[in-house]
Amino acid sequence: MHAILIPEVVNPVVSRRVSTCSLSHYFRLGAALKSHNMKAVCCCSVSLLLVLIPTCCHGGNILVFPTEGSHWINMEILLKALHSRGHNVTVARASKTWYIKDNPLYYKSFIVPVEKSLVNADFLKKMFSMFIKFEQGTLTLTRFFQITTEMLDKNLNIYSLVSSFVPALLDNVELMRKLNETKFDLVLTDPCWGNGAILAKYMNLPLVYNVRWLMPQEAHFAIAPSPLSYIPMTGSGYTDKMTFFRRVKNIIFYLMTALQSKLASKLVYQPLCEKYLGPDCDFEQIQNDADIWLMRTDFVFDYPRPTMPNVVYMGGFNCKPPEPLPDHMEEFVQSSGEHGVIIMSISTFVDELPEDLADSIAAAFAKLPQKVIWSFRGPKPSTLGNNTLLTDWMPQKDLLGHPKIKLFVSQGGTNGVQEALCHGVPVVGFPLVYDQYDNLLRLQEKGAAKILTFRAVDKDDGFLKAMQEVLNEPSYRQNMQRLSRLHRDQPMRPIDTAVFWIEYVIRHKGAGHLKAQSNRMPWYVYHSVDVFLFLTAAVMLTLLATVVFIRCLWKSVCRRKVKRE
Repeated sequence: MHAILIPEVVNPVVSRRVSTCSLSHYFRLGAALKSHNMKAVCCCSVSLLLVLIPTCCHGGNILVFPTEGSHWINMEILLKALHSRGHNVTVARASKTWYIKDNPLYYKSFIVPVEKSLVNADFLKKMFSMFIKFEQGTLTLTRFFQITTEMLDKNLNIYSLVSSFVPALLDNVELMRKLNETKFDLVLTDPCWGNGAILAKYMNLPLVYNVRWLMPQEAHFAIAPSPLSYIPMTGSGYTDKMTFFRRVKNIIFYLMTALQSKLASKLVYQPLCEKYLGPDCDFEQIQNDADIWLMRTDFVFDYPRPTMPNVVYMGGFNCKPPEPLPDHMEEFVQSSGEHGVIIMSISTFVDELPEDLADSIAAAFAKLPQKVIWSFRGPKPSTLGNNTLLTDWMPQKDLLGHPKIKLFVSQGGTNGVQEALCHGVPVVGFPLVYDQYDNLLRLQEKGAAKILTFRAVDKDDGFLKAMQEVLNEPSYRQNMQRLSRLHRDQPMRPIDTAVFWIEYVIRHKGAGHLKAQSNRMPWYVYHSVDVFLFLTAAVMLTLLATVVFIRCLWKSVCRRKVKRE
């Protein structure tokens, strides 16, 4: 734990370059100081320089291929940590982007011209709005299926648009010349999009994943053994304790997801591999061949499961000590007295809630003694109480770390759930899409959260009763604080763990010794199907030979008996 904090131990990439760029300066400085009889000052100055210079000189060169949306929020946290360690970070992004912004303080932007934006933000907002209405029961089943079909078509279209980034970069001679001149040490990418893996292979660079998802499936299913008897598929709504019929459904769900993943791989990314890497290249093998998988989860939050040597868990890496709140917000929080504060934030994809739903939520808040800070966009609800502060943005991380926060109302996104766990704040959740229900289910099973649907908000005061239960029943807060203590009881912070392993790959030019051979095996070899078939055939042949031998022996005995008679 302590060695990791010493620059010479952790970051020889930095130290090596420091030694080449700084020794001459040390000697000249020492000579000048000696000539002025300042030996004491010399010792202090050189000692100070030895401490300061490693943070000023450049470290490794890291090339980043990011993914849009909340995935970028996670990636940017990691990039800032790498920048603070003295690394040069270059973000290769499309010219038309939605979430990814230039931030020259922490990284350089390498712009790749594309014709269309890779993600349609308007469609995502429409999709979230549709799910809210469906949860409310105000959307017809026919219309729901129409939009769901449209969503599947859009997802396939997104994969096609995303894959267009690869030829836009590799076919541009000038852009590739600039990239090759930089002499990068590794590629860091989010494999939810497959571009980074292809480009890392093309440039022959070590590959590190900042990962939770591989296209439609959870990343563990690609890299590690994942017994479906106790590992639920994301979206199944099951825990690690499944009945027989739930296990049947879990396997069916896995097969459907695997088919979707296979189609995306073969239709979108495999042609790119064959064009740029050769006809014998297999995208799935390239994708699974990353040196290090930095998983955005841990086993305090998630269910225990088999893992692999090159999988590193950094769940909660986005958590950090809270900073002071804006003055007006701090004043509002302090005015809550002994009752404390509830904060509510639904996905940034939701521009505004339906008017009747917003009114029902506001009415429930108004009946509580707690103060409420609600991240809200749209017309002011007519039932809004004096205890509720509406804001179009809130410092969520800093609020969750404030001692007066008693409850977090959320849609169950991974970032928000991890932050709540880190700070020990119980959750009432309204899951909408993707992994949100599964995230909340993990907390609910541990007694730290309660799940509702939007349909239950005003039905028998469902939302009000759920909040009162979580606020007034001490076990919810105790359970969440216990999870928080478990999460914090680690040798080092998750973000430091992630940075260490990235630097590890730079130092050793990869981590091939940690990769299992399983990723290079055909499925029938991995599962020993050929061995079982061989052994089965051998047993069958042995049995057949035994039967034939016994029959021949019996016939021989019978003939002798007939001759004697």
